[in-house]
Amino acid sequence: MNKTITPSIDSINRKWYLVDAENQILGRLATEVASVLRGKNKPNFTPHLDTGDFVVIVNADKIQVTGRKSTQKLYRRHSGRPGGMKVETFNSLQERIPERILEKAIKGMLPHNALGRQLFRKLKVYKGPDHPHAAQNPQTLKFTTKD
Repeated sequence: MNKTITPSIDSINRKWYLVDAENQILGRLATEVASVLRGKNKPNFTPHLDTGDFVVIVNADKIQVTGRKSTQKLYRRHSGRPGGMKVETFNSLQERIPERILEKAIKGMLPHNALGRQLFRKLKVYKGPDHPHAAQNPQTLKFTTKD
């Protein structure tokens, strides 16, 4: 009989990756980053454990969407008060807080439980090309696009 091996917390080796979001498609980038955050790119992936890596995304203000999503895609938030619904388009949110677009897209692709919240803390998104994580020596992560 084969045994399933569960990696111990000490044996998980976490790396830091740097992703440049300039001219990337929002959904395609988000799926790849969510996969790295979960650790699905590693041979010791375990669905109920955090085996993933840290991801730093720069140039979030230069993310692209296809079609007419830039004017038609809506982001909603609610204050919890009656009449507290706020609706904003992709373009206006990109001008105001471009990091939130990528954060919402990636967070929706993670598990919706305590594990997902823990994984989301390993995501760092920045508006421009500068980030404060140079000391971690992040490796550049390139995604292959299928044409």
